[in-house]
Amino acid sequence: MSERTIATGLVVSALVATLAALLLPVQLFGESSAVAQSAPSWDDDGGGTVDTRYGPLTAMDRDFVRKVRLAGLWELPAGRQAQERGRSPAVKTAGDHLVEGHTELDRRAIEAGRALGIQLANQPTDQQQGWLAQLSAAQGDEFDPLFAQLLRRAHGKVFGLVALVRAQSENTMVRNLATRANNIVLDHITVLEKTGMVDFSTLNSS
Repeated sequence: MSERTIATGLVVSALVATLAALLLPVQLFGESSAVAQSAPSWDDDGGGTVDTRYGPLTAMDRDFVRKVRLAGLWELPAGRQAQERGRSPAVKTAGDHLVEGHTELDRRAIEAGRALGIQLANQPTDQQQGWLAQLSAAQGDEFDPLFAQLLRRAHGKVFGLVALVRAQSENTMVRNLATRANNIVLDHITVLEKTGMVDFSTLNSS
């Protein structure tokens, strides 16, 4: 075998190895079905972008404020249940954090809704009411793991939207709300995980 043939073979091998290395991140971090399912999403109300004294207000901004309000409408009662019914100190602590955090976020969301002309809900969605009903029906030791799992899953789903709004919103009031929500939601995720009752393998399920 000639030196030229050997050199050509080495070059081809190097190119194949390089291509494989380049493809691996695409497979790991590309838009797989799992990534697509976890990507932040928001609902378009069809109202377009409007000018306000705090800057442009987009459909994404409005949806975010509405979702913060909706979160408080069921997570506040859930937190109170944890304070009263939690068996473990960690679950009671998580309940304390939820009540404190969502009391603040709820107030801020209502203020933003009034200032920006965003109509907000006054009761949880049917799905959220179902989660509260599950917690209310849980007996004895059933409550703590159900609470940790339901609340951790909900916080994980909204966390991406919080980051998206914080990065993209040009409305100062919405951006301030997103900044505070980012800190509070991360705190809630942390204390819920500290209960040791979160099953990470099921967090992406509906």
